[in-house]
Amino acid sequence: MQRQLVFELPNDLQCIEETVEFVVSRCSTCEEVARKLRVNFRVSLAEALTNAMIYGNGSDPSKRVRVEIFLYTCSLTARITDEGTGFDPHRIPDPTTPRNVKKVGGRGLFLMRNLMDEVRYNDRGNSVTLVLNLPSSERLSREASA
Repeated sequence: MQRQLVFELPNDLQCIEETVEFVVSRCSTCEEVARKLRVNFRVSLAEALTNAMIYGNGSDPSKRVRVEIFLYTCSLTARITDEGTGFDPHRIPDPTTPRNVKKVGGRGLFLMRNLMDEVRYNDRGNSVTLVLNLPSSERLSREASA
């Protein structure tokens, strides 16, 4: 592991943008990685934080959200944990089906699943782990010289 960031946020939606920018600025190492960070990771982290604060913690200002970021050589992992009772992600309907397309819920989970390489939840359902695979520097060197 190259770097680790761990911190707790107040349950305040106004903290999300600054937190996402802080994390992305600490993880950018090359242009290829920067592109994935600018879109995939940024959107997914913002969605996970928003869901933790609004749904997990029920917008309760006395609760906190724990953020753990692990930057490895070939991947970036973010674990977001709220103080809520959790949920079953398999029970959230697919927002792309015709009968759900006009419903509000599930779009954030859909985005995370499609933008990240891996999305896992703990058994309780109050913690989501997002994994973004990063190109290795060796592969980038080969592609640049090809």
